[in-house]
Amino acid sequence: MPAMVLRLPPLPWLRAFEASARHLSFTLAAQELNLTQSAVSKQVKLLEGQLGEALFERRARSLLLTKAGASYLPKVQDGFERLADGTLEVFGNRRAEILTLRAPIGFAVNWLAPRMPGFLDRSKVPVRLVTSVWSGDSEAERVDLDIRYGHGQWTGCRADRLCWDRMTPLCAPSVAARLAHPDDLAAERLLHVLGFQEGWPTWLAAAGAARVDSGAGLHFDTSLMALEVAAAGGGVTLGRSSMAAPLVVAGRLAQPFPLELAAREAFHLISWPDRIEHPHLPQFRDWLLAEAETARRLDPGFAALPGGA
Repeated sequence: MPAMVLRLPPLPWLRAFEASARHLSFTLAAQELNLTQSAVSKQVKLLEGQLGEALFERRARSLLLTKAGASYLPKVQDGFERLADGTLEVFGNRRAEILTLRAPIGFAVNWLAPRMPGFLDRSKVPVRLVTSVWSGDSEAERVDLDIRYGHGQWTGCRADRLCWDRMTPLCAPSVAARLAHPDDLAAERLLHVLGFQEGWPTWLAAAGAARVDSGAGLHFDTSLMALEVAAAGGGVTLGRSSMAAPLVVAGRLAQPFPLELAAREAFHLISWPDRIEHPHLPQFRDWLLAEAETARRLDPGFAALPGGA
């Protein structure tokens, strides 16, 4: 196979021959290929030299195919058609498909959704956003990009970090008003979110709240539910800045204590280097990573937000 590939003429020479043969004119072929007439004529001459046969009879104002040229032309055209069909089959149809992004519902609602209009207003890329409670590999083949929470180590994936969360207790302003010391949380309902490695035990230990049962309270499978229950006065949740900041700004949640811990886990944008990429994937990924960097640079911290400690 390598020897056969080496014997193939260069593609530009074949294109020059095919266009010239179709028009029977170097001039018209040059116009089609956006080349000069002399460049097309030279490429055809080089092809004839490699093949060892004349492909055209050159007359004063016209070209005629030789028998060899007439026999070669359908072979070249068939090769181009097969190459075009193969390219369309593997790559071309993807351009009409919607770029599909999967994200955890809390992150999608509170972080991603407010930013999406900025992308859609300046891009015609069709995007489908689907949400999940637990991200994983079970349905990864159905999406182009995935957003997952963790330490950024997933086999066979490219993981780009999207947030640098800080964790702090958050609750309705009326609940925050009765909390003066972290040990006061012993009298409140703690709201937990399943799936996070870092949770109430981490924060309570750092705060020195020895009287609080870190496992007591109500458990949820999404941050969105925990944040909404906290905003309704149903307890105190350990909020993460990427998802909770909008509710603090809106005055629905308040920060009763100044202690904020940097989370080691984070949301990451996942893609798969071994797959054929959606043609618009790089554009969307670049935009999303730029948004993440801007959010990181401008993040004032919970305490600097209206309703913060």
